[in-house]
Amino acid sequence: MKLAVAATAPLGADVLERLARNHDVAYVLTRPDRPRGRGRQVAPPPAKKTADRLGIEVRQPERLDDAFDPEVDTVVAAAYGLLIPEAVLDRAVWLNVHPSLLPRWRGAAPIERALMAGDEETGVSIIKLVPELDAGPIAAQRTLPLTQEDDFGTVSARAGELAAELLEEVLPAPELTPQTEEGVTYAAKIGPKDRELDWSRPPEELLNRIRALSPHIGARGELHGRPVTVWRARIEDGELVPVEVQAEGRRRMGYDEFVRGLR
Repeated sequence: MKLAVAATAPLGADVLERLARNHDVAYVLTRPDRPRGRGRQVAPPPAKKTADRLGIEVRQPERLDDAFDPEVDTVVAAAYGLLIPEAVLDRAVWLNVHPSLLPRWRGAAPIERALMAGDEETGVSIIKLVPELDAGPIAAQRTLPLTQEDDFGTVSARAGELAAELLEEVLPAPELTPQTEEGVTYAAKIGPKDRELDWSRPPEELLNRIRALSPHIGARGELHGRPVTVWRARIEDGELVPVEVQAEGRRRMGYDEFVRGLR
């Protein structure tokens, strides 16, 4: 099947790679290259790196205007991150990969918010894009159980694999079911306050925050008077125990090594 893929973040790059195994991807629509990391060097988004490796044409408009022509009948969007005008949505079937059990966790950070909330399950929904945020009819949906060992990285990887399976089922002839408005919640974009660890909070809440922000953003707090990013932790005897931390300007290390360095 000939289609286009709109993707930017790692989840989108994963879905792109899996789709390219079985389909003719005409081009990849992705965000422009941006300064990244401490050195603020300009770097391509993950989906562009994957497209370049696969020899797929890349298009990187700063934004899509009403005149954009998809040139194909079907576009799969996965972690793309740009608004698609209604006029453009009308020119093709736009199927969106959303890593949650819609209508729960519509919005920018569904995996992070599910983990922060301590949800016992999440999932992947394939929906037709409409102008309203993540409110389109559902073509396919399947559940992913969550465990205490899961973090954003593991859930995102499993979501990419499941998304590809669901897309194979629905791409030939998607059958759409309207979303219910019952149980709608919104997954707001992660901001600086979401990263803060308040040690007075219950250990389960702190662990969920750490899991939700690892390994891509990181939860931040103060340990032994030093500001650190906590990447991994566990609960022992009802208390949160850091496992992997990173002091400012340092590499990631085990918590025991961090403590030894203080001496």
